Amino acid sequence: MSRFAVGGATLAFDDVSPGGATPVVLIHGHPFNRTLWAPQTDALVAAGYRVITPDLRGYGDSTVTPGEVLLSRFADDLAALLAHLGVGSAVVGGVSMGGQVAMEFHRRHRHRIRALVLSDTSAEAETDEGKRFRNNLADRLLTEGMDGYANEVIDKMLAAYNVSALPEVAEHVLGMMRATDPWGAAAALRGRAQRPHYGETLGTVAVPTLVVVGADDVYTPVAEAKAIGDLVPDAAVSVIDHAGHLPNAEQPERFNTVLLEFLHARLG
Repeated sequence: MSRFAVGGATLAFDDVSPGGATPVVLIHGHPFNRTLWAPQTDALVAAGYRVITPDLRGYGDSTVTPGEVLLSRFADDLAALLAHLGVGSAVVGGVSMGGQVAMEFHRRHRHRIRALVLSDTSAEAETDEGKRFRNNLADRLLTEGMDGYANEVIDKMLAAYNVSALPEVAEHVLGMMRATDPWGAAAALRGRAQRPHYGETLGTVAVPTLVVVGADDVYTPVAEAKAIGDLVPDAAVSVIDHAGHLPNAEQPERFNTVLLEFLHARLG
């Protein structure tokens, strides 16, 4: 693990195989951390890629910025990290909130993107009801902590049948959620409630784009992934069977195959 200071915070990150030909940045969702991407890191490094996995501010081993953290702050943090590492451009991918960070990164730093990977995410702006929900949840996490929330949502983060079928995966996902600092989670929830609609900017994407979704994702269903695929010119869309909101963890071999085939086909 390495650390990097930016904008009043210290980000933790892993930079694996820095001699790899093409850098790939993978952005975790809420309320997880960089270890979510361990199966992809191993597969990508074995295929000759450099893999950079940060903990977003407020998550994992990164420091907390209390109050509110906008997606634009996360995106600018990543741009600063790439500059710090001397990386001009990279494949940028994310799951769930991480996918929204990737879309915001494209909106603000598109010259740094070689390809986009958007997994189980939504391009829609938050609704008024969604804003109330996220702000109320932020208040609840600050009062109660993460345990109750983690137990409530585990069968939505994973397909419900995978909670029992994949106990080690379920325990890892629960562990990440429980270990997240409530102040970091709350700040991200409040910032995410203010996200814009990414439809207009997705229509201008000029790099190869892969959209991935678990077949049984209840948070961002297949229809939302296909809607993103319709917005992005020449996007590839892949549905991962027997997976919910985190197909990279639930079906890592299938996810890795889809990702590597896309990278080989589109980037050479």
